[in-house]
Amino acid sequence: MFTVGLTGGIGSGKSAAAARFRHHGVNVVDADQAARIVVEPGRPALAAIEEHFGGAVIQADGSLDRTALRKLVFDNPAERRWLERLTHPLIREEIISSLAASPSTHPAPYAILESPLLIETSQSELVQRICVVDIPEELQLQRASARDANSAEQIRKIMAAQLPRAERCAKADDILDNSGSLDSLNAQVDALHQKYIQLAACSQ
Repeated sequence: MFTVGLTGGIGSGKSAAAARFRHHGVNVVDADQAARIVVEPGRPALAAIEEHFGGAVIQADGSLDRTALRKLVFDNPAERRWLERLTHPLIREEIISSLAASPSTHPAPYAILESPLLIETSQSELVQRICVVDIPEELQLQRASARDANSAEQIRKIMAAQLPRAERCAKADDILDNSGSLDSLNAQVDALHQKYIQLAACSQ
C-alpha cells in the first residue's frame, strides 16, 4: 500500500496532523505507539531494559517508567544507542504488521506512518513519500514545554537528538506549516489528502 511518512520535531504538531488524516479514514500507524507495545510487561525488550538499567526504570505495576528512562538515555548518548539497537528492529516489525492491516481496516487508499524518527532511522525505507510538520524552533520549544512535564532544558536535549530543522525539511516531499492555527493546519492536510489519493492511484 502507498504509505506516507509523517514526521517533525518534538512539539511540531504531528499528532494534530495525524488526527486530521484519521478524520479522512486514513490508517495512521503511530511509531510511538509501536514503541510502547514492544516494551510492555512480559515482552523480552522490557526484561533486557531492566537488566541493563536496573529497577529504577520500572514502575510499581511492572511497566516501564518512560520518563525515567528518557532522562537516562538523553543524558548519555551511548545508552541511547544501546536502547535504539534493542528496540528499533522490534518497533520496525510492529509497524510493518500494522501497515499490512491497512487495506482491510481503513477506506483510504494510502496509509500514514507517524514517526518522530522517520528520517533518522530505517523507518524511512517503509514509505514512498515524506511529509514534515514544520514550525520555528522557538515555537517548537514553547509548545513542547507547555504540553509536556519536561523542563525547557530537557526539551532542548530532545531537540538536539533529533534531526536539525533545515535538514529535516530538506528531506521532505511535502511540508505542513504549523506555525498558525489548527484550522490552517487542517486545511493543508485536507489538500494533501486529495493529493495522496491521486498518488496512491498512480502507484498501483
